[in-house]
Amino acid sequence: MFDILIQKDKQLLIYLNSLGSEQWDPFWLFITNQLNWAPLFLLIIFLIFKNFGWKKGGFIFLFVILLVAFSDQFTNVIRGIFERLRPNNDPSIKHALRTLITPQSYSFTSGHATTSMTFSVFVYFLFRDTYKYMKFIFIFPIFFAYSRLYLGVHFPIDILTGATIGTILGFSAFKLQQSLVKKIFTA
Repeated sequence: MFDILIQKDKQLLIYLNSLGSEQWDPFWLFITNQLNWAPLFLLIIFLIFKNFGWKKGGFIFLFVILLVAFSDQFTNVIRGIFERLRPNNDPSIKHALRTLITPQSYSFTSGHATTSMTFSVFVYFLFRDTYKYMKFIFIFPIFFAYSRLYLGVHFPIDILTGATIGTILGFSAFKLQQSLVKKIFTA
């Protein structure tokens, strides 16, 4: 059963990756680079301080930094446990992929999917009652994670698992942050 799932995962990646074309390569290379999302991050930082002030906003900002770092390191722990080769390094399929970058670390789970979803879920719950368009924050993890399939460096299961873990981490962190803010700032 597990072998069948892995084969289907590989087949789906080959199909999705084959949809790429040279004209779209620069776009997806741009999307996959974390630094290119800086305007989004700066906007969120601005909204945190605008809505919560310097003290509470500073606490929430620090909390977000720690959350993103935790998410990233949690992904590395999972990768160290499973040690699944990235598609671009997997001898059984690398010949069938269009790859534009060649990372050497392990694949399962996707750090891009986990961390972007953790961040987005946290931010969504933080601002959902304040900004009705905050749901569009999920464009970030969708595009960010899909770029990894396009580039042939993650399998679909890596992305789905990362997004699931990110959702759980983001929501749990939001609840923890709410509790801490109440204790610290209403005492």
